[in-house]
Amino acid sequence: MEASLDQLRTLAAVVDEGTFDAASAALGVTPSAVSQRIKALETSVGRVLITRTKPVRVTGPGAAVLRLARTTTRLADDTAYDLGLGGGAGSARLPIAVNADSLATWLLPALARMPARQRAVFDVHIDDQDRTYELFTSESVLAAVTSIDRPVAGCAVTPLGSMRYLAVASPDFAAAALPDGLTDAAVADAPLIVFNRKDTLQHRFIQQVTGESLTPPTHFLPSTADFLNGIRLGMGWGMVPELQAEGEMARGTVVALAPDRPMDVPLFWQVWPLDSPPLRALTEVVLAAADVHLRPTASHGVRGWGPATRA
Repeated sequence: MEASLDQLRTLAAVVDEGTFDAASAALGVTPSAVSQRIKALETSVGRVLITRTKPVRVTGPGAAVLRLARTTTRLADDTAYDLGLGGGAGSARLPIAVNADSLATWLLPALARMPARQRAVFDVHIDDQDRTYELFTSESVLAAVTSIDRPVAGCAVTPLGSMRYLAVASPDFAAAALPDGLTDAAVADAPLIVFNRKDTLQHRFIQQVTGESLTPPTHFLPSTADFLNGIRLGMGWGMVPELQAEGEMARGTVVALAPDRPMDVPLFWQVWPLDSPPLRALTEVVLAAADVHLRPTASHGVRGWGPATRA
């Protein structure tokens, strides 16, 4: 396989922008040039790399070449910047995969502390912490927060700590729907708030506490802000990160339903081990923030469930 830097950069742009026309605008070349580069790359590889849909989708072979494109162009841009060449004078684009709860609590402030000299801009892909591992392998982000400690081939994995969750509800909801706590009968009838259909934290918690696979009436609120607000408004109960729950409990907007039964979800940082200053700086700010805000993985929460699907 032979691939030029222009071809690899074009593949990444097409995937990022979603269409050939948008990629041509981002790269400052004609749509015809974009098409020719992709065709030449596919010919060299001998595989179809992207589907010509709107937006385009990367194929299995395309994901492998896209990983090469991400790492190669990142190193090329870093080298150009170090040498004072125009090609590396722009921003350092860092595609990362994170889960919504981490971004809403401890990770976004960490990204904001990225040193300005690194010229970094972030392309954040949000999904649950189990799916972020899949994003890492299929959409070729350079780093990810994930609940899986198994490394993608060639990547470095560092434990971040555990994000603790508490089962909470509004005081009025708890008094009306769960007056005797999380009993089997009450939990079966009390409305539950779930982030989305991939979110199994609440049902895993129910299984652990009651020993039953119960299916209470369920609201789906796929936004961290709306999820918490739905609990505040008394729509149902749910598992909220301790980092958010503590402030809400102090204000009296929610109460803990089982304060002695927290749930801990271990998180890990997966990153391509590139000799890239922006990527090293990103790892440093993420690890520093995790050290402050996450609990040690050996904490005494509900453990042993395998990867959960929200954090």
